[in-house]
Amino acid sequence: MAVVGSEVRPRVRDLKGSAIRFGLMAVPVAFFALFFAYPVAAIVGRGLKTDGTWQFGRFGEVLTDPGIQHVLWFTTWQALASTALTLLIALPGAYVFARFDFPGKQVLRAVVTVPFVLPTVVAGSAFLALLGRGGLLDEAWGVRLDTTVWAILLAHVFFNYAVVVRTVGGLWSQLDPRQEEAARMLGASRFAAWRTVTLPALGPAVAAAALMVFLFTFSSFGVVLILGGPAFSTLEVEIYRQTAQLLALDTAAVLTMVQFVAVCGILAVHAWTVRRREATLRLVDPARTSRKPRGAGQWALLAGVLGTVALLIVLPLGVLVQRSFATAEGFGLGYFRALTSAEGGAFLVPPIDAVWNSLEYALVATAIAVVIGGLAAVALTRRAGRFVRGFDALLMLPLGVSAVTVGFGFLITLDKPPLDLRASWILVPLAQALVGVPFVVRTMLPVLRAVDGRLREAAAVLGASPWRVWREVDLPMVRRALLIAAGFAFAVSLGEFGATVFIARPDNPTLPVAVATLLGRAGELNYGQAMALSTLLMLVCAVSLLLLERIRTDRTGEF
Repeated sequence: MAVVGSEVRPRVRDLKGSAIRFGLMAVPVAFFALFFAYPVAAIVGRGLKTDGTWQFGRFGEVLTDPGIQHVLWFTTWQALASTALTLLIALPGAYVFARFDFPGKQVLRAVVTVPFVLPTVVAGSAFLALLGRGGLLDEAWGVRLDTTVWAILLAHVFFNYAVVVRTVGGLWSQLDPRQEEAARMLGASRFAAWRTVTLPALGPAVAAAALMVFLFTFSSFGVVLILGGPAFSTLEVEIYRQTAQLLALDTAAVLTMVQFVAVCGILAVHAWTVRRREATLRLVDPARTSRKPRGAGQWALLAGVLGTVALLIVLPLGVLVQRSFATAEGFGLGYFRALTSAEGGAFLVPPIDAVWNSLEYALVATAIAVVIGGLAAVALTRRAGRFVRGFDALLMLPLGVSAVTVGFGFLITLDKPPLDLRASWILVPLAQALVGVPFVVRTMLPVLRAVDGRLREAAAVLGASPWRVWREVDLPMVRRALLIAAGFAFAVSLGEFGATVFIARPDNPTLPVAVATLLGRAGELNYGQAMALSTLLMLVCAVSLLLLERIRTDRTGEF
């Protein structure tokens, strides 16, 4: 009987653990079902249903349209080109941040991450100030690159540089260099040792970074909307045009489904690369692999990376700041003062109110994202079958599925009791939280999985409840990761644009919506105010990231 009892107890614990895991998953699943799946399905249904009958023939009609085919082709090839260019430029930076120790490294790491959390409309504004009419290149050499594909590609590299540096550099800094040194002692050249030892270990991380860059550029919206002009349109921009300007919901629904299928395929491959990365070479403390550059070659590499960061990231942001102070009367605070007035008709309230609105919305969105993402991360700590892996992929969908569709879906679905939220301020934080949750999960999950499961088992054997085990064992170890996750969720919530452009009210605009509105209006004052608002938002993001770098102790995870 004792033997039977000893076999039953582990089975009971497993069943109890599974019940707790699925209980934790219930809240995130309900949240995503109600505020993501339902609005998207409603838009698709409204566009493809006529008199209760599905009109699947619209797929053939839309996808054979020459204009739509051009959009699909441009969306795909510009994403491939942006990904290749980002890898080419950012991989040397990943190596420098992983292997070199130099003054200002922590500050520079935050600087290269600022573009990633900036709203895409602000990134577009920065490159518009650099490459557009009256921009730095136009004034210096009469060269304009706005409304060209080069402006889009460079802005995408600017936006995604940190994805490669953090994802690839994070793993690179933990690879034991002694394994490459051992290969060299056996007669391999430096390149051969890197190719046969380090590159296979980095392969999954490089693939994961490339897939994330491809995902973000494939669904690019704000950058293409501002820099592309009428000649260039991605799927997301075309969905916005078909929905907001032409009211062609059937075409928008078809394009949404195409984008959804493509994003699901990308995320499936990404999940496979993440699982491969978890089984790479033995990892070590990053502090053991970082050292000062040696020799002329390494110093030249460091100088090249610093120069790239200066030209690609610091210069556009610097020009953005310069434009915010360059008034018709000379350098001054005229555009910032104009933000305190509602004159001009762009908004029902002074544009400066967008700053406070965005901060309030972002704080609420962060709280929602931390709760939903924290529960999801705890549920995912122990892998259990395809269902849980599918749940993991579900959490990533808002990063690639049309935010325009989600925002418009909010308007047509959340307008009846008991969820009559169309006139409520909470719609904006809910949309922002959808984008924040994946960052919370990806930041907390590696840390939670690193907690020794034997500590939890020991606490349970001593009679601790699951809640007390979490409070006494997990929380002290993940508290710092939780703060970092909240910081990332706050930063990306500030910058959400695709959904909030539909649901932010004219008397409560967010910063990204305010910037896009001002850029869409003629006049030097509107342009200057857009630059001023973009500068304020950039400063908030930069301060947030500097604080995150001060409390961050590990360099693992996706972001």
